[in-house]
Order: sequence, then C-alpha cells, then structure tokens
Amino acid sequence: MFGGGRSSFDQGQSQKFKGQDYNAELELELKDIYTTQQQILTVNGAKIRLSIPAGVENGQVIKIKGKGGLGMNGGPNGDLFIKFNINNHTHFKREGNNLYQNVDLDLYTAVLGGEITVDSFDGKIKLQIKAGTVNETKGKLKGKGFPIYKKEGEFGDMIITYHLKTPTNLSEKEIELFKELQKMQSR
Repeated sequence: MFGGGRSSFDQGQSQKFKGQDYNAELELELKDIYTTQQQILTVNGAKIRLSIPAGVENGQVIKIKGKGGLGMNGGPNGDLFIKFNINNHTHFKREGNNLYQNVDLDLYTAVLGGEITVDSFDGKIKLQIKAGTVNETKGKLKGKGFPIYKKEGEFGDMIITYHLKTPTNLSEKEIELFKELQKMQSR
C-alpha cells in the first residue's frame, strides 16, 4: 500500500526550469557603430564582454544566449536581450545602410564647376562638380555609406544633396558684374 512510487511532490522537485530572461538597453552614438565595438556590460553584478557589430540599427535587439538568470534544478540559464538606442549627433542622416548629407555649394562653383571636399565617416572626399549644377541636385557615392550589419567590408551609399548658397555682402564691383550678367541674359 505505501511502497515504491514517487509522490507527485518529489516529481515536481526534479523538473527543470529555464532561468529568467533579462532585458537591457544600450545607448550608443552613430559614430561609434561605424566600426565594430567591444564593450563590457554589468548585468546583475556579472560582467559580460560584448562585441557590437558595425552597422547595428536603432531599436535592434540582439540575444545573448545563457546570460540571463540561473536555471533551476539543472535547467538552462535564461537569455539576455539587448536593445540598441542609437543617437545621431552628426550632420549625416542614416536610412538603413545609406547616409544622406546636405552640402552647401557656392554659386560660382555651381555655375562654373570645380572641386569641393565633403566629410565622410572615414575622412574627407574630393568631388568634381559639373558646370551648371542646379539647386537640390543629388549625387551618389557608391560604397561610402554605412557598414552593412554583419557583412564585413560592405557599405551602403552616401547620397549628397547640393544646396546653392546665394552670395551676400557683395562689393560694388561684384554688384556691377552681376548687373552686367543680368543684362547679357535679357538680350
């Protein structure tokens, strides 16, 4: 009558439970995720070394298996979910892997053509401007955008929009020359 089997209470004690999943948020700057970053996070007193691949997206969540709460009765540890909040304090706008930049272009270079220098995340780039460039003209620099997530050496494009600057504080001579040009246009 009383022999042999385990009670239901004993069976419950041997059941394995996965540990609790943890959630964390990490604030980064756009310039920081242009390259792969190494960071050490402290989660519930434990230090976790984290490699953040270049090109992570704002709001992206990654899972680090087994770095959550401890499992019970030999069950697996929970996981750690990290959400990335990317702040952008640069003059670039990021959309996916492409970077967008507005560039001021003086009237003389727009009319006559010439060379200008623009910024990128990995230095300055020289560009040739065609004579007769109009306001809001767009140019694409292939492969000069943002790194593609987990695709080493691959980049999006940089899209540049030119904004013509009207000259101000003209000298008397410059005003005379513009008047001459105006007369020539009206003929």
